[in-house]
Amino acid sequence: MTLSRTAPIETDIPARLDRLPWSRFHMLVVVALGITWILDGLEVTVIGSLGPSLQRSDTLALTAEGVGEASSAYVTGAVIGALLFGWLTDQMGRKQIFFLTLGLYVIGVGASACAWSLDSFALFRLITGLGIGGEYAAINSAIDELVPARLRGRVDLMVNGTFWAGAALGAVGSIVLLNNSIIPVSMAWRLSFAVGAALGMVVLFLRAFVPESPRWLMTHRRVKEATEIVQEVESHCPEPVGGWSAPLPTVLIYPAGTFGPFDMIRFMLTNYLSRTIYVLVLMISQAFLYNAVFFTYGLVLTHYLSVSNQNVGWYILPLALGNLCGPLLLARWFDTIGRRRMIGTSYAIAGVLMLLVAMGMQAHLLTAFTQTLGWSVIFFFASAAASSAYLTASELFPLEMRAFAIAVFYALGTLFGGAAAPMLFGHLIGTGSIGMLVMGYVFAAALMIIASVVAFIMGVDAENKSLEEVAPPLSSFRPKDA
Repeated sequence: MTLSRTAPIETDIPARLDRLPWSRFHMLVVVALGITWILDGLEVTVIGSLGPSLQRSDTLALTAEGVGEASSAYVTGAVIGALLFGWLTDQMGRKQIFFLTLGLYVIGVGASACAWSLDSFALFRLITGLGIGGEYAAINSAIDELVPARLRGRVDLMVNGTFWAGAALGAVGSIVLLNNSIIPVSMAWRLSFAVGAALGMVVLFLRAFVPESPRWLMTHRRVKEATEIVQEVESHCPEPVGGWSAPLPTVLIYPAGTFGPFDMIRFMLTNYLSRTIYVLVLMISQAFLYNAVFFTYGLVLTHYLSVSNQNVGWYILPLALGNLCGPLLLARWFDTIGRRRMIGTSYAIAGVLMLLVAMGMQAHLLTAFTQTLGWSVIFFFASAAASSAYLTASELFPLEMRAFAIAVFYALGTLFGGAAAPMLFGHLIGTGSIGMLVMGYVFAAALMIIASVVAFIMGVDAENKSLEEVAPPLSSFRPKDA
């Protein structure tokens, strides 16, 4: 790692971004970038809803294990994409990468609609995952660096929560498309994936109006460009409290340009070890819970609860709505009550409720309706917990390594909690034993409760603080100190 020894730069760019009132610019950022979570939610729910239909002889004739393998291919692609594009995001900037990753998603999901076998379907799901995984790192970092500090928590949770708007769209779409009287199932599953490709093409246009992150530009000694972007944003915003001429704090940086991945990992394991452990626990626990349930719930309904294939979407829709409402209704408390208390509480409630549902399943007390109702309540809290995990990964690490840090945590959390869960639960369902399935749910609940304890002990009170205050840029230190 070679640090620049040229003159330092003193800038008030972070403070100018943080003082801005909410405006149409911020709404554009949220819509154009936040669509990532809608697309991912659409993908996950489409697989969950279409899983039984893809086992038909007139579609892809997949086995239960084959559905799990295709789902794991998608998640594995997301892991690889997160690591690759997360590193490139910190090197090349946020804007270039979020165009590239969305384009890759469009190609992958469009190709999924044309699959002809398990191998081709798994390959195209892998490509789709590459795009979505890369999106997480580029988009989370860009949104946090453009949204004012006092609103960062609630905006992040609400944006991440829109994953479930995509899930609801996928559920409703599957209900319509799997109705044999409208479109034959042999064609309907292909049309389901084509919808995602069409949405992605629309969003590519919107992203042309989102600027590069001024915070990223300033650490690469491109202060003039950063200043021009901030001035343009300010020209479209109402006057902030205190007026435009109010004095602002500055940040002194020694721009080092880029850092290698091993340098970033070294920082994570030395300077930020406790934060690294904290975020990793949050990510693994929520990823395992969600991937365990959503990739296989369609199979649970049809194998154990006598729900017909074409009605699966009706049961996944309430789960999506519960997940959507959780972050929307609880988000503001993450900025008021605080990060540590809200993260710990939401993980704890989700874990305890999941234990209760698992016990009800073991005792054969639940119908398709009551089990779905139980999952909806669980996910009301679990969704806020999961969204807060991405917020935490983004705001607790320095600007020069923010996207890479998000990528590492997403990749590790998804690899251990996501890639393994669909395959494991596909196998558990394949055994035909509800007791084995319940054991898997109990394990997922235990992970959530452990994450709650870790949050209360190791959490960081980052609410209403600038990103630079929570984690000073690596280039804010003199070369001899880094």
